[in-house]
Amino acid sequence: MRRILLSILLLLVATPMVLAHVGQHPSVHDTVAGIIERLKETKSHEELQNLTLEQVEAVLTEEERHVLATEHLSFDVNVPVTVYVVRDVELDREPFWLEEYAFTQTDLRLVVDGDEVYDVWKKDFDAGHIGLGTNSLTGRGDHYFVVLKPQQDGAPIEVTNMYPGQHEVMVLEENLSAYRGWNDKPITEIPAELKGHVLIRDDNSRRRETRLIDVFRVTPYPATETPDHIVLTWSDDPKTTQTIQWRTSTDVDEGFVQYQKKSSFHQFDPEDPERVRAETKPLENPTLVNDPVIHRHTATITGLEPDTTYVYTVGDGSEDGWTELAEFTTAPDGIKPFSFIYMGDAQNGLDRWGSLIHQAFRERPDAAFYVMAGDLVNRGSERDDWDSYFENAEGIFDRRQVVPCLGNHEYQNNDPSLYLEQFALPLNGPDTIGPERAYSFEYSNAIFVVLDSNQPVDTQTAWLEEQLANTDATWKFVVYHHPAYSSSARRDNPEVRKIWGAIFDKYHVDLALQGHDHAYLRTYPMKNEQRVDSPAEGTVYVLSVSGTKFYDQGDLDYIEFGMTNVATYQVLDIQISGDRLVYRAYDIDGSKRDELIIEK
Repeated sequence: MRRILLSILLLLVATPMVLAHVGQHPSVHDTVAGIIERLKETKSHEELQNLTLEQVEAVLTEEERHVLATEHLSFDVNVPVTVYVVRDVELDREPFWLEEYAFTQTDLRLVVDGDEVYDVWKKDFDAGHIGLGTNSLTGRGDHYFVVLKPQQDGAPIEVTNMYPGQHEVMVLEENLSAYRGWNDKPITEIPAELKGHVLIRDDNSRRRETRLIDVFRVTPYPATETPDHIVLTWSDDPKTTQTIQWRTSTDVDEGFVQYQKKSSFHQFDPEDPERVRAETKPLENPTLVNDPVIHRHTATITGLEPDTTYVYTVGDGSEDGWTELAEFTTAPDGIKPFSFIYMGDAQNGLDRWGSLIHQAFRERPDAAFYVMAGDLVNRGSERDDWDSYFENAEGIFDRRQVVPCLGNHEYQNNDPSLYLEQFALPLNGPDTIGPERAYSFEYSNAIFVVLDSNQPVDTQTAWLEEQLANTDATWKFVVYHHPAYSSSARRDNPEVRKIWGAIFDKYHVDLALQGHDHAYLRTYPMKNEQRVDSPAEGTVYVLSVSGTKFYDQGDLDYIEFGMTNVATYQVLDIQISGDRLVYRAYDIDGSKRDELIIEK
């Protein structure tokens, strides 16, 4: 009977299925938002920052407890099943609903990644609807996963009406990743009672969706009426447009940019410059107790001349409400030598990262723009982290454009909205994912394709090929977060390497600029996942970190140069004479740590 069950399961779920859902569900998100607002109304800033689990559970209403216990994950089954909730033991007595809703703790244990122990709770359900609850209110531990076993041996299980729909239904086997999209969490030991049964797995990033402990933050940099955190990005043609973003307190209802050519500037006269009105929108972060709402202003200047420097100021339009002058330079219309700076994860130790990026700016003021390969911050859904990031980049991102990409930390709680609301980026990405998550642009004789490696690779593959196939650029750069060639074998991203790497091979991408692994490496030139003799034959993959969190590095045969525990910035000089690229990596002291020269 066991073999019959397994064969039926394999027929149903031999390949991962992302199941759609139907119907209406009470919103866990809205429930948590309501709890947060009530806590803010009844607790002081100090009390909010020192809440205990017991205090939070005590304020939950009966309705809130029910939503948190039944609406985080739900689905229908066609036969009576035993539901096993496989839980990280670090969660201690969480989640509360296991005991309250009559789940029984078993003696079973699973092991993930060789040494992480998960215990198992179970409960019998009739055929029909099953609702399970939140992972935790503290945000600790990894997310639970679910195993389904038919109460009648041999009965095939059909899972339908999954909510949320991104869950995957698979067969529980050893070495299978416990989480969707997390290849570094293999299940290494499974008790016989569970092996071969139905596994429902989710994205581990959902583990903090209902965190109410240590979620209230205080920003050291609250917004004021004076514009700050001014950032240059491109949202359209870099030759003729410039997008400028900044923030103010909500006391300022509108924003403007004044600008003129630097060559014609003598004494800034408010009657002479051109003026553009900004789009002003509130940016809300309810858990930021001392500054929960600010105004974000975004203006795009059009009709600019290529290869031209402009001076500008931003303000509220009043006579005295303008910032000090800054400047930007448009991209050249033709082929011209240029340099740019690339950095991996800033993420942790943003004050130290600030010293590094200011060192880069001092040493290479000629660099045209800054590429950031994801994980700009550690807590992407918490604005105090973003405030620190922009504060430490003051005086740079208002003078040099930033070219960012999404890392997994921008997807904190599966929600990259703070990233998307603070960077106006090109809308020329694939329509298979949300806008501004992937985009491309050309600068001089180079094309830059920015990808979102948090999304399934096949959502961007056709678009990626289209960008590379339809360019005459001499130099081709791709930017994404999760590396094709990792610093450690246990952090492997095989789909990125196999699927995107094949396209890089086809169109001869010169450099892949990556992050995520927190150890510096540069590969040999690679093609078809094999080392080749020169960059003329293959792609060089670089992985860097610019913050203060570091990982170990494996002894991997594709690494030509690697190092650990070093934050770096990389300068790439595109030289027109001889079509030559000079790549150098520097540490915070300005010492050169790595160098590569590519000649076409």
